[in-house]
Amino acid sequence: MATKSSQNGTGYVVFISLLFDLLAFTMILPLFPSLLDYYKQNDSGGLYQWLEQHISVFQKTIGVPDKFNGVLFGGILGSLFSFLQFASSPILGGISDVYGRKPVMIICLVGILSSYIIWSKATTFSLFVWSRIIGGLSKGNVSLSMAIVTDVYVPEKRGRGMAMIGIAFSVGFVFGPMIGAAYAKWSHGQEGVWFVQPALLAVALTIINIIFVTFAFNESLPKKNRASSVAGKLSEAFTYINVIDLFKFKLLDGVVPSEDIKKLRTLGTVYFTYLFLYSGLEFTLTFLTHNKFGYTSMQQGWMFFGIGITMAILQGGWVRRIPPARTAKTATLVNILVLFELLMLNV
Repeated sequence: MATKSSQNGTGYVVFISLLFDLLAFTMILPLFPSLLDYYKQNDSGGLYQWLEQHISVFQKTIGVPDKFNGVLFGGILGSLFSFLQFASSPILGGISDVYGRKPVMIICLVGILSSYIIWSKATTFSLFVWSRIIGGLSKGNVSLSMAIVTDVYVPEKRGRGMAMIGIAFSVGFVFGPMIGAAYAKWSHGQEGVWFVQPALLAVALTIINIIFVTFAFNESLPKKNRASSVAGKLSEAFTYINVIDLFKFKLLDGVVPSEDIKKLRTLGTVYFTYLFLYSGLEFTLTFLTHNKFGYTSMQQGWMFFGIGITMAILQGGWVRRIPPARTAKTATLVNILVLFELLMLNV
């Protein structure tokens, strides 16, 4: 097991790497509605127009007016990115169990860099879609960061490492959208396509991240602790990807008592239902404010800034102080508030 100083050092490396990654990743969030508007106006004869022509049956079935095509395409892209991340992360994690965390982490970051480079050149919707596909397939660095924390921290100290990952997410989602929106606003007054500057900043942050990980991160998984079979780890990874096995917590059979597995299945179903409903709101919120209230990218950035600050205050100042005995009641209350939020948005 790693010493306390190496634990702290690795924890800080993971934190800084994730911070660079999340600042770059979140910059696009307030720009999505404007990006889809751009491709609608400038991708004549391209993929965007082709999709509009071939999606009419689906639109009529669910009653989506033509003016909301951008929301529909944005939702599809968001779901595609998350699905590819879901599919690739267990596979990349399994490969890292055999060959080590560092080389796989660098491969992920190079893939993410490629996606941002393509985005910076994406004057057509098809190129933009390719950038999201490559980005989704490469987004295993987040799960790898959690695996690294598991490698170096003893169980009783592991919460501290996970907390640093949570802090990186909070900081990234506070400042990343603001930086992206500010760069987009500035680039509107420059020559060339307006989204190129935010994309190039994401490229720069990712290059810095690759250099930082290459020189600052010491491999956290010793060779003696690595798995010997790639085939075995890939088989395990496909169990994670298989939704039926995943919901049954199949990999825990024989490892965890059956009563605990039943509780995990119930908790997993409840958590999935919450994420299924809330993630749709979270991703489409920018389209709602853009179409209903006419928010600019800068206003979207301020909105994310306010949301991020609120999350950081609640998670850092209140949530972590909730006694374990009150966790279930608090989660129920929060879900009621989310339902109230959804109802208010529909008024």
